[in-house]
Amino acid sequence: MLMRSAMESADVPNKIRKGTLKRVLSFARPHRRTLIAFLAITVVTAVLAVATPVLAGRVVNEISGGGDSGVVVGIALLIAGLAVVEAGVGLVERWLSARIGEGLIYDLRRAVVGHVQKMPIAFFSRTRTGALVSRLNNDVIGAQRAFTSTLSGVVANIIQLALALGVMLTLSWQVTVIALALLPVFVLPARRMGRRMAALQREAAGHNATMTTQMTERFSAPGATLVKLFGRPKDEADEFGARAARVRDIGIRTAMTTRVFITALTLVSSLALALVYGLGGWFALEGRLAAGTVVSLALLLTRLYTPLTALANARVDVMSALVSFERVFEVLDLPPAITEKPDATKVPDGPVSVEFDDVRFAYPSADKVSLASLEEVKTLDTRGGEEVLHGLSFRAEAGQLVALVGSSGAGKSTIAGLVPRLYDVDSGAVRLSDVDVRDLSFDSIRQTVGVVTQDGHLFHDTIGANLRYARPDATDEEIWDALRGARLADLVRSLPDGLETVVGERGYRLSGGERQRLTIARLLLARQRVVILDEATAHLDSESEAAVQEALAEALAGRTALVIAHRLSTIRAADQILVVEAGEIVERGTHDELLAAEGRYAELYRTQFRAAEPAEPAAPVALPHALDDFGALWQQSLIEVQRLFPTRLRMVLDGDKGTEARLRELVRAEEACCPFFAFTVTREGDRLVLDTDVPEAAAVVLDEMATAALRSREPRDPLAVVGE
Repeated sequence: MLMRSAMESADVPNKIRKGTLKRVLSFARPHRRTLIAFLAITVVTAVLAVATPVLAGRVVNEISGGGDSGVVVGIALLIAGLAVVEAGVGLVERWLSARIGEGLIYDLRRAVVGHVQKMPIAFFSRTRTGALVSRLNNDVIGAQRAFTSTLSGVVANIIQLALALGVMLTLSWQVTVIALALLPVFVLPARRMGRRMAALQREAAGHNATMTTQMTERFSAPGATLVKLFGRPKDEADEFGARAARVRDIGIRTAMTTRVFITALTLVSSLALALVYGLGGWFALEGRLAAGTVVSLALLLTRLYTPLTALANARVDVMSALVSFERVFEVLDLPPAITEKPDATKVPDGPVSVEFDDVRFAYPSADKVSLASLEEVKTLDTRGGEEVLHGLSFRAEAGQLVALVGSSGAGKSTIAGLVPRLYDVDSGAVRLSDVDVRDLSFDSIRQTVGVVTQDGHLFHDTIGANLRYARPDATDEEIWDALRGARLADLVRSLPDGLETVVGERGYRLSGGERQRLTIARLLLARQRVVILDEATAHLDSESEAAVQEALAEALAGRTALVIAHRLSTIRAADQILVVEAGEIVERGTHDELLAAEGRYAELYRTQFRAAEPAEPAAPVALPHALDDFGALWQQSLIEVQRLFPTRLRMVLDGDKGTEARLRELVRAEEACCPFFAFTVTREGDRLVLDTDVPEAAAVVLDEMATAALRSREPRDPLAVVGE
């Protein structure tokens, strides 16, 4: 990784942007009291480190001069006491250092996550998720070293080195110079890690993995869209903060465990040294040991190699730490493209209209929404995107269903993204109930506008948690109501864990139709007054689509809806159909009006159904033998025929479960024979409802034939009539 290579390489950038260090210190301002205490403790530690050799020399001098043995014993006890004090001070120093470092990690991570939540969807569509996550992990940890291992270490080492050198030069500058010349020979590796840290490291790694999983899901384009659509940035930041706090606490425990281990070794060594000086001093009184100055110099020399080794690499460490800070600051410096006005208002109560007034829009240039390093490119394109909407205007009255059709890339999804203000228009206005969305608060927009896309995003969590993402305070009863509305309640009840069933990452444990119905249930639970369906059934098979269409009918009831669809059969009942081509509305009207106009819509419509119909539609259709009984079943059980809209017939039959099984079997045979027919069988009490979606010409014939059959009870095969 970039941070690792920076730490391992000596080729660290020599220049850091002006103000970086000042900004680092400003970021550390909330921890200034802890930092001051840490620096004070560092000075105390350095003084204690030098005091022991000096006291040792005093012991030797007392011995050499024939002094009082009580003084020698007293100094030895003082050395032992100082060792205990040094051990305690060392623990406090490590605790303060850990508080600063882990607190800094916590603050940086929350700051970056909170800022990224404000970035536009264009940022997430361009950014590599792993690169962004790396900024929150590797680079933040690298920045933390600036306080715990590098910058604070430099201060401590300089103080200790200055004191030790000062005392040594006072004792003998000649010996000091010679000692310093020979010192590199005795420099050894700084430290080694032990197995006792394995358990804490595994625990920390587990929490880090959980945190990374959340970031990876939420910082993908669909995940970030969902967060914004349901107005959950603050909740996401709070949830992330709770997880980051757990990582922070484990980090402090890890640091303290390491320090206790090292302190134990140091304490044993120091006590042994005190014992040696006490006992050795006793022997020295008898003339068997050298003078105290030599002993002091020898001991002071051992206090030099650690700070000298650390300071030799300090420049690389400091530069690497500052590089980490700069990489984190790069993310924090990205300006949010969409901001909320201080005096933002709410969407007016009641049904909501949607209006586009002379809207022009171009996607922002890459340099305004991203970083080259996050996209893995050398430089970002500074050119603005080409205009994709050109003076587009329309109005969906409250409660209306407005459909958007057109070829891929025409601008339909862009229109859908402008309503919940995932992007801002370049000119013109998008209004909800005659209020410009730029004058509305983000929370109000999210509470008003709901979106279901063709790839509805689900988090790796339970069914209940995915539904409560729309409304965290929803009761179980409200959740079951939403599931019933989405035609999913029976399925969820049949699962062993019910609402606690984990759907898997992105809902991979559910079928496509089940995932879509779950996102529709989430929409129903949110109770939003404007619904946008962006190709909600584009990738579903006919059976799944029928179930989803039923759920959508429930979701759209009483709401203003914008529906984007390639399958024109799904939007015939729309109050208004807009044909969008190259960012402009080229036709508008109802289904019948647009067909009569013989324009682009009629062309698209005929193209779709020519592809679905047989090559020779006038020829009789060869039917399986099982269909011979279809007309008889229909004649026997038919109660009512309804023409819902030009291409859909609804037939109500009276029958038991045996009749239902027989009807479903015959329907499967019909669909296998004639793929351009779509059937849906549902039960309402003791009645069966058969909905048939067919080309309009066939619907006319079937309607006339079914009505006649209902009157005469004459058994006939409906598909044979179509063949005629």
